[in-house]
Amino acid sequence: MRFTTKTEYGVICLAHMAKKPWPGASIAKEIAEHEGFSITFTEKILQGLRRAGIVTSQQGNKGGWTLTRPAAEITLKEIVDALEGGTFEAFCDPKRRKSIVCNHFSLCKLKPIWYQTKKNLDELYQTLTLEMIAEDVMSAGSKPEHAFAARGGK
Repeated sequence: MRFTTKTEYGVICLAHMAKKPWPGASIAKEIAEHEGFSITFTEKILQGLRRAGIVTSQQGNKGGWTLTRPAAEITLKEIVDALEGGTFEAFCDPKRRKSIVCNHFSLCKLKPIWYQTKKNLDELYQTLTLEMIAEDVMSAGSKPEHAFAARGGK
């Protein structure tokens, strides 16, 4: 499991947007400048999130990028799925296996571990909302490693 810069920046862009009262619009240039990101990369990320139905865009005087629903209803799993295609890729998955030669597939003792890893990540990420991320992790002075500990480890 390794997430790309696109996912990290995407979560940060969404957390930036979540700080505004919903359904407040944010301008891509404003987000990029505030976070120190490239405007081109920020727009590309937002377009991917739009395709996934997480944000919407509107042109014009009152235009910009808007969350499609309140931040409390958007999960980290949904964001990661939109930007990465999934939280964890088990190479044993039949869809993936057809392109990989594995001589141990039928005897593999690791398959259950990989499947459980994906299940655990999916379940955890489903409990973490954009609202939680924006409040806990993106707040000034917050220490991310302690942000979710107060919520019982979730």
